[in-house]
Amino acid sequence: MSGTGKRDALGTAFLVLHVVILTYILTGWALPFVGLYIVFLPVMALHWPLNRDTCIINNLESLIRTGRWRDPRNCEEGAWLRLLIKSVLGLDLSPRQIDYLSYGLLALLWGLGIWHWFGWPTP
Repeated sequence: MSGTGKRDALGTAFLVLHVVILTYILTGWALPFVGLYIVFLPVMALHWPLNRDTCIINNLESLIRTGRWRDPRNCEEGAWLRLLIKSVLGLDLSPRQIDYLSYGLLALLWGLGIWHWFGWPTP
């Protein structure tokens, strides 16, 4: 995404990809093939700190646009969820609050996936 806030076709495609993955993160625990989900969530959570707190999806967009893995002009790089929450809910959360929210929610959803995997009854 450029600094103007307008999305071109590439930016829209990567936004859609983010939303598809976010939808999977929020609902995957209830799907019949939950095995992939319980592997995907920890790998995804681990990739953030290993990639200097950025998402590989934003890096791929930067690579396609600029030929570089990181683009300081890409305001979403490392802040996609923060910007989404700000635009949808009007909340300007700090990076630390986003970390607590992200990792806490992933832990909860991963736990639900484990629960589903073992077929335990819903409380």
